[in-house]
Amino acid sequence: MATRGTVTAFAGFDDRADAETLRKAMKGLGTDEESILTLLTARSNAQRQEIAVAFKTLFGRDLLDDLKSELTGKFEKLIVALMKPAKLYDAYELKHALKGAGTNEKVLTEILASRTPAELVGIKQAYEEEYGSSLEDDIIGDTSGYYQRMLVVLLQANRDSDSGLNEDLVEQDAKDLFQAGELKWGTDEEKFITILGTRNVSHLRRVFDKYMTISGFQIEETIDRETSGHLEQLLLATVKSVRSIPAYLAETLYYAMKGTGTDDHTLIRVIVSRSEKDLFNIRKEFRKNFATSLYSMIKDDTSGDYKRALLLLCGGEDD
Repeated sequence: MATRGTVTAFAGFDDRADAETLRKAMKGLGTDEESILTLLTARSNAQRQEIAVAFKTLFGRDLLDDLKSELTGKFEKLIVALMKPAKLYDAYELKHALKGAGTNEKVLTEILASRTPAELVGIKQAYEEEYGSSLEDDIIGDTSGYYQRMLVVLLQANRDSDSGLNEDLVEQDAKDLFQAGELKWGTDEEKFITILGTRNVSHLRRVFDKYMTISGFQIEETIDRETSGHLEQLLLATVKSVRSIPAYLAETLYYAMKGTGTDDHTLIRVIVSRSEKDLFNIRKEFRKNFATSLYSMIKDDTSGDYKRALLLLCGGEDD
């Protein structure tokens, strides 16, 4: 199945007309949130950037500043996220995960484990251009131990190329992982980091199958038993992303909404960052794996303009 997003470029796009609609929605008393959310969720990220330029050209005002001063709460956070240039959004999320007191490992783990090598190269570049520092240096400054090493390996964005499967190497890697984990007193974390962080996706999928044959365990079960804390979360996220990025992100969304209290930060990040990439595929995996649809879970777990905007981005119900 080809990957596809739920948001595409709007046909018959007119940046000035859109800018005028938004200005009108924010002018005078009260804000017309409905117009803002209907318009912005129906434009691609590139088109939103053009609207911002037109807005400044026509009114001498900054669209993002106006939106921030007119909107509040989670709805404001969602709209601001939609307005971030796509290339910069991941970089922005990583910067904020590293900033200030305490590191948000969850964000680092999710983004670095689920982005392709090509995407990671783009993120590193955008980060450096925007913040004037190296993402790798900032991560090294804020994390430690094997968790840090795995993040650095992933950041190299240097997985082997997908050229033909080498069955001998598949067998060797599976055996090495078995020896490094289940068969060892203590765990050889480095082996896990090197193999999971550098081999290509089709090779790793074969390694996981072979591992199951050799050990009788899914690789996830071993990681669960043999590692802990942030490293465990990162290795699991990497394995799940190797198996299927949409399935991994569907699970991320599910747990962001399951139980009491919704993790809105995660909900916004995944929906916005994947809306033009593979949100449609994520929806399908969600339906397949969780006996409910993404659409109906968002509907039950959110409210108001925030909910309406998320449902529009989600793009429909899966029966």
